[in-house]
Amino acid sequence: MEVNFFDKVYAVVRQIPYGRVTSYGAIAKSIGMAKSARMVGWAMTSCKNDDTIPAHRVVNRIGLLTGKHHFSGSNLMQQLLENEGVSIVNDRVQNFDTIFWNPEELK
Repeated sequence: MEVNFFDKVYAVVRQIPYGRVTSYGAIAKSIGMAKSARMVGWAMTSCKNDDTIPAHRVVNRIGLLTGKHHFSGSNLMQQLLENEGVSIVNDRVQNFDTIFWNPEELK
């Protein structure tokens, strides 16, 4: 049975460590679809009601909370990240290079 694109994305997202973030592009690259960052975004939108997928830990390539409008409430994504110790200023992850998790480390 072949695993579909969204399932591959979700498998990676479930492995993002607590208090860390990764990007849509890094996820796409890690599943062998480097040019599919936007599709990863669609996958994140589709899983918003699944508590087993920490979609709040996925940001854009410079640390912006570009998916925040898909979460209930105006600041839920930020609140979830801050609860994990991630500092956010003006919708951007602070110390992004330090807390960025590269899914390629799984290989």
